[in-house]
Amino acid sequence: MVTCINDALFPDTGRAVVTLLRRLGVEVDFPEAQTCCGQPMVNTGYLDEAVPPLRSFVKAFDGYDAIVTPSGSCAGSARHQHGIVAQRHFQRSGDPALVAAVERTAPRTYELSEFLVDVLEVTDVGAYFPHRVTYHPTCHSLRMLGVGDRPVRLLQAVRGLDLVELPRAEECCGFGGTFAVKNADTSVAMVSDKARHVRETGAEVLVAGDNSCLMNIGGALTRQRAGVRVMHLAEILASTEQRTAAS
Repeated sequence: MVTCINDALFPDTGRAVVTLLRRLGVEVDFPEAQTCCGQPMVNTGYLDEAVPPLRSFVKAFDGYDAIVTPSGSCAGSARHQHGIVAQRHFQRSGDPALVAAVERTAPRTYELSEFLVDVLEVTDVGAYFPHRVTYHPTCHSLRMLGVGDRPVRLLQAVRGLDLVELPRAEECCGFGGTFAVKNADTSVAMVSDKARHVRETGAEVLVAGDNSCLMNIGGALTRQRAGVRVMHLAEILASTEQRTAAS
């Protein structure tokens, strides 16, 4: 599941996921019928409007052994919010089909680091990335999914990577989807704090598991001319610069 934001703005992340999983021996398919998971509607309180994208989701992904996504927020939506939407729809329509479909897809949906560590049981994915990196744990991956230290364990196994701790890492970056639009001043203050903590690490690269958060923090870092680039976890794990240099 590539997610809307990656499909529209960060296609390299989706490609990195496919490259990484295939390198690890996983048979990867990309259902072209996939659309939005419905999270923006649910987060804004429009549960009825989330039913059509939810129907599209289960139609596109039902039947797969695992649904892997480079997004803690979208994985969280599929695992937790889809059941809420389906049950509400059932109470109104009396149609149990959507509930049954969600019961099949929800437990098979994984954020990338969960799939790598828990399902494939690997932390060393053969990556090489010789840079100073700091990691931001995004809110949904941290609080809704509970991914814990899985991303950190994956980063620690990357050859050449110097991982430095991000001060006050668990604080929100201020994005929150429509939160950043409806509460712009608060959002700007939050991302300014986050960007300052990133600069304090002296890192070359800020990494996270959600490009929506990286887009927000990266925008602040760019405006501050911090000289720090942002990268999705998948892109670092798919990197094999050592092999390229050797060849």
